Amino acid sequence: MQFSAPGTTRKVNFVLTFGYNVQNYLIHTDDQLLQLLYQSDEAAFAEIYNRYWKPLYTSAHNILQLRDAAQDVVQEVFISLWKRRQEIKVDILQSYLHQAVRFQVFKAIRAEKTDQLFFNRLSQISKDILFEDPVLFKELESIYKQLIQSLPPDEQEIFLLHRDGGLTYKQIAEQKNISVKTVEKKMSRALKEIRFGMDDAMMVAVVTSASILLK
Repeated sequence: MQFSAPGTTRKVNFVLTFGYNVQNYLIHTDDQLLQLLYQSDEAAFAEIYNRYWKPLYTSAHNILQLRDAAQDVVQEVFISLWKRRQEIKVDILQSYLHQAVRFQVFKAIRAEKTDQLFFNRLSQISKDILFEDPVLFKELESIYKQLIQSLPPDEQEIFLLHRDGGLTYKQIAEQKNISVKTVEKKMSRALKEIRFGMDDAMMVAVVTSASILLK
């Protein structure tokens, strides 16, 4: 039995040959399916796949915004589930699978299997995440302040003059008696460092929170 992503012809890398009565397994609870999975019941695995493929794919695609990358993420989750079926201990199947998807999404991002669309999406949902989770907001705010404090003194001063002081590059150049080009260069370096650090922090926030917000 080969599995493919809904609405596509892409096949996953495993093949199950066990024939089974779908109706018999449809009535099983997740806990019952898990117990059968631990016993290497291929039909139970097939039912878990059919039951959860679509929501897991939707969750991954909402974040990555790339069909093939999202399909690869879900494929890896199910391959791992089958390979590790006798090792894992799962309390709640749905939660376990969604957590596994978030982990694979993070790996996909790290491996650069996504593109600028992800970062555009990140920008769109950042405010939603922050409003939904005040604790996360405080954590990210703390990271932001630490990143500013970690800048070289001259870059930090220029960044704060522009961000907090509202000064233009020209005004900063006149105040510090340096060229506008120098201000631009130092601001560019400062922004790059801050954005890099915040991208890492926000990626974690997105992977852990976006599956709830992006419906």
